[in-house]
Amino acid sequence: MKVIFLKDVKGKGLKGEVKEVSVGYAQNFLFKNNVAIEATPANLSRLEGQQKRVEKNAAEELEEAKVLKEQIEKVTVEMKTKSGEGGRLFGSITAKQIADELLEKDAIKIDRRKMELPEPIRALGHTNIPVKIHPDVTATLKVHVTEE
Repeated sequence: MKVIFLKDVKGKGLKGEVKEVSVGYAQNFLFKNNVAIEATPANLSRLEGQQKRVEKNAAEELEEAKVLKEQIEKVTVEMKTKSGEGGRLFGSITAKQIADELLEKDAIKIDRRKMELPEPIRALGHTNIPVKIHPDVTATLKVHVTEE
């Protein structure tokens, strides 16, 4: 019997897959637990519609990410802080502070966790921070730290 999996089933199939399984397994386990439905022509066409919708949404997200990348790469975030000798900062500048400043000055909202800043900035000067907006899109945010 052919079934369409609604959820991942370990060792049998992934969500959205159409597979052949035994009739007893389908009726006694898959259908009762709402893990799969029978692969009728109507259900198959509904599955295709859902897959097309998912692909369309993914394409829209990618476009939005590319637009956001262009906006981010045009901007330089200016941070002012106190510093000591040799350009060393008193304290440090974290990804959260950079995200807050970017939102406040340029109205661009970025989650701080998407910034790939391995450790906080502790020196004056320019720093380029990669921002992973989308799995396929990475922007470079320029941060300029100056003395207060």
